Amino acid sequence: MKLRIITPTGCNVEAAVTKVFLPGGAGAFEVLQGHAPIVSTLEKGSVRYEEGGRMKEYAVENGFVEVENDTILVCTEK
Repeated sequence: MKLRIITPTGCNVEAAVTKVFLPGGAGAFEVLQGHAPIVSTLEKGSVRYEEGGRMKEYAVENGFVEVENDTILVCTEK
């Protein structure tokens, strides 16, 4: 899967990932390969993702996420 985290200053993360945990507006959720398409708001929290067998974390403010065709696009203020 491909993860992109975009802020007003540009693309801050672009990574090949195996799983992503997101702070969704209706509650936290996990995205794995083959996830159904979804658009969700995000709340302040952390996007946690596994890249190369290691868990990484990126703090986000409010924003949204779009998941489609194994691509996760996060747009956030921070």
